[in-house]
Parts: sequence; C-alpha cells; structure tokens
Amino acid sequence: MQLHYQRSTLINAPVEVVWQFHERPDILDILTPPWQPVEVKRREGGLGVGAETEFRIWLGPVPVRWLARHTACEPYRLFIDEQVDGPLERWIHRHQFEAEDGQTRLTDTITFVLPGQPVSAWVLEHFVKARLEDMFRYRHQITQQECDRWG
Repeated sequence: MQLHYQRSTLINAPVEVVWQFHERPDILDILTPPWQPVEVKRREGGLGVGAETEFRIWLGPVPVRWLARHTACEPYRLFIDEQVDGPLERWIHRHQFEAEDGQTRLTDTITFVLPGQPVSAWVLEHFVKARLEDMFRYRHQITQQECDRWG
C-alpha cells in the first residue's frame, strides 16, 4: 500500500532564487533538521537526472545506508529523487517550484511504501507522517530564511 505526504508553502522569493538555493552543494547539510540522525556520505551531480546522494541514517542504534537518485529534473520547475537502496520498499520525493506573483509555491510530495506492509502501515503510518511533517516544516522555514538572506 502506497502512502502519501505533502507539504506546500509560499516562499517570499522568486522561483529562480528558491531553485538556486536548492542547487547549493551544502543544501542537505542546511536543510537537515539538527534532531535527525542523518549523515551525508556522498553527493554527486547536483539536481540533474542521474545525480545521486548517499546518506547514513540511524534507525534507533542501527546505521542504515540510503541511496537516492534523481530521476527527473526540469530546471526552475521540479526535480524528483527516488530511493535506490534503503530501508523503505519505495520512496519517491517530488520537489515542485511554482511561480506565484513574484513568490514561489514550494511543494514537497512523498510517495512511500513501508517494509512489512500491511501491518507496518497500520502501526507506523502516523508516526512516519508526523516525522515527515516536522522535517518539512523545518525545511520550508529554513528555505524562507535563507532566501531572505540571498534575495
């Protein structure tokens, strides 16, 4: 069973500024909440198709490798990354940028499948979505703050 999460925020900056912020080589360090146990091991290729990022995340005390690859990129509009290797059965993250009266509608949409379904979905769905909400609330706030500084 596929699960979905979405967060959309109007960022007070032009789409070019918000996109360029996401192109920064240190973007994942900036956007990773300090309370999340995530380590970026490798990042290659920017936002383009075929770009990869390898993370180490911790599930409790256990380190787990997560490899994500970009499968779509339309500059100043969207990019999509998908889990190639990691703890979930499936993870697709769509980052969308839409110009709105000199501002940018930033929308993150996640489609994911937890391992061990359907039981895991019943037990973990609300927990996972709450963690995603915390993470993307933080990411969107930081994006606004950084774009204010850049703009």
